[in-house]
Amino acid sequence: MHTGAGAGDSLQAFIPSPEQGVWYLGSVPIRGYALSILLGILIAIYVGDRRWRARGGAAGDVADVAIWAVPFGVIGGRLYHVATDWYTYFGEGGRGFVAALRIWDGGLGIWGAVALGAVGAWIGCRRRGILLPPFGDAIAPGIALAQAVGRFGNWFNQELFGSPTTWPWGLEISPPNRPAGYEQYATFQPTFLYEALWCVLVAIVLVWADRRWALGHGRVFALYVLLYSVGRAGIEMLRIDGANHILGIRFNVFTSVVVVLGALVYLVVSSRLRPGRETGVRRSPPPGQEGRDDAGEVVEPDAEQAQEGVQ
Repeated sequence: MHTGAGAGDSLQAFIPSPEQGVWYLGSVPIRGYALSILLGILIAIYVGDRRWRARGGAAGDVADVAIWAVPFGVIGGRLYHVATDWYTYFGEGGRGFVAALRIWDGGLGIWGAVALGAVGAWIGCRRRGILLPPFGDAIAPGIALAQAVGRFGNWFNQELFGSPTTWPWGLEISPPNRPAGYEQYATFQPTFLYEALWCVLVAIVLVWADRRWALGHGRVFALYVLLYSVGRAGIEMLRIDGANHILGIRFNVFTSVVVVLGALVYLVVSSRLRPGRETGVRRSPPPGQEGRDDAGEVVEPDAEQAQEGVQ
């Protein structure tokens, strides 16, 4: 927390933005945005692996599925961002097609990332013989933590902040990054920080709820979607960056409301149709694991099975 001169030479506290978001190793750029995303992915894999093994899954499953889910998620997140901010890239005076591909400049839509990332996870789970619902339940808290860390990429890029504020935790934004019409303001609502803190809270609630009620059949993941969307809707209304609007309300607020309703319906219907938690997490042994347990140890057949095998 820094202090700076405000109106009347009074001291105003604020959160400083990084002086730079890119460093170079020779000619290779190292971007704070990318580092935040990568660190979030590693945290999601680590937390997800621990929870998955606790549910009966095998070590390495989460990392293998992530090979599919992460690229799909990144592509889906970028597609959603470009689709919902079309005129920024392809409207009159837009940045153009090449800029739409420059993911390192920022711009990943969470709903696209979750939707297409789920497709990638489904492919990875099918290849590993894993049931998708318990897998989603295991990785949901890790995804929330990954989002919390990934939001700091917006801090490095000085983007996606809220309205001007003089609160002590206001985020200082350098003049080149201030939106048109807000050049006279120095500090803004740090919506990246609000969302990061909300995501940490969501992860804590998910772990608690899962332990309290032994949630299964995808309900932990559905609860993650519901809770994140509630917070996102509120935080979205604080932001002042360009966005499509419906009836004067930001498009992502409508998306959040729809997703909340969908997740709520799933939670209610699923709990009635399939109460409790799954008894298993696999539909078949993973490749190369036939005849082995989830820890990879060889399972010896009992005497009766052995006798049947030679008849």
